[in-house]
Amino acid sequence: MEPMALILTALVAGATAAAKDTAGTAVKDAYNGLKHLLKKKFEGDALAQAVVDAKPEDIDKAEGLLKTKITEFSVEKDTEILRAAKTLIDTLNSESVIQGGSPYVTVGGNFQGILGNVNTEKGDTHITFG
Repeated sequence: MEPMALILTALVAGATAAAKDTAGTAVKDAYNGLKHLLKKKFEGDALAQAVVDAKPEDIDKAEGLLKTKITEFSVEKDTEILRAAKTLIDTLNSESVIQGGSPYVTVGGNFQGILGNVNTEKGDTHITFG
């Protein structure tokens, strides 16, 4: 997965999951860790920091701005942030499976990042959002 997509996917998925009562401590900790690193990287830019703290739907709406800020601050080259984003996605997936669900975030093949359930059959991709 490209670094930009990894960061955006982790941030939106983490915000969505952390807002739910069923989110476990590991998910909340991983999400807060990613947010902390991003806000530290965006130090001095109140707008970028506000987007990181926003609700999932607002982060989605501000995707263009966030992409610009990620590039401007070279966030996509920060290995600590990339590692935190990957850890968050892995934590979301493992917690979802433990609770009897399917993976929360599935990435593979040519996918950049997809929220929801993804089933692949002979090259066709079926996406179900739920």
